[in-house]
Amino acid sequence: MPADRPDPPEPLTPPAFEARIDHLEEALSARCDARLETLAQHRQQQQRLTTDVREVGSLLRRLREDVAGLSADAAESPMVADCPAGDERLANKALLGRSEWIGLPSVGTYLEARIDSGANTSSLSATEITSFERDGEDWVRFKLGLNDEDGAVDAVRDDWIEAPVERRVRIVQANGEQSRPVISLLMTLGSIRETVEFTLTDRIPLDYPVLLGRRFLMDIAVVDVAREHIHERPSFPDDGPATEDGANDPDGDAEQDTGSASP
Repeated sequence: MPADRPDPPEPLTPPAFEARIDHLEEALSARCDARLETLAQHRQQQQRLTTDVREVGSLLRRLREDVAGLSADAAESPMVADCPAGDERLANKALLGRSEWIGLPSVGTYLEARIDSGANTSSLSATEITSFERDGEDWVRFKLGLNDEDGAVDAVRDDWIEAPVERRVRIVQANGEQSRPVISLLMTLGSIRETVEFTLTDRIPLDYPVLLGRRFLMDIAVVDVAREHIHERPSFPDDGPATEDGANDPDGDAEQDTGSASP
């Protein structure tokens, strides 16, 4: 035997062998736990990314629909110069100015409305909107959202108005989404007497408490944007005498629309 050959290692005793096996099992278990925790974190990140991608996809689809709708509206915009005065397509249609006085018989007041063919649904200014249930159906209670300058019957300015909810619409804006109730009210405008769907929203910062959109105008009216208040202001038992242009203000000057986007 060579003289420099190392001595063989001493054999492990059973307790030392068991201790080494236990140490290896603990190390392997700790490594597996760390790997599982990392996988769980990766799954959570993947789920969040998937949710964000779906949300972005939904926003893109709605944006494409809005762009397509705007393109269709631009393509369908009527050219006044191409419509002869005797065009039969204009027969039996009321002529409206860019703003008109409307009446709400069930509420008991008149209001000034902006005529907006760029909006789809009509809108009514409302505050303190409260949802409730009546006979198993969705109803809403609200007050008219008016400025001191807005023309209306003073007796109903602070009255509560109740109406069943026809449906709800989702409005997508830069600061998020909104769900607005839609109600139906009988409305008069000159010789027109129609039940109109209104979305309820706070329009106090805007120039007009009412906006009349395409669904109301379609097939019953055309708009002359160079004129205002073609039709007389409706009268109700508690309002004062109207002036010649239909306004309740002695000065007779209605506030002009600034062209800001209306909800």
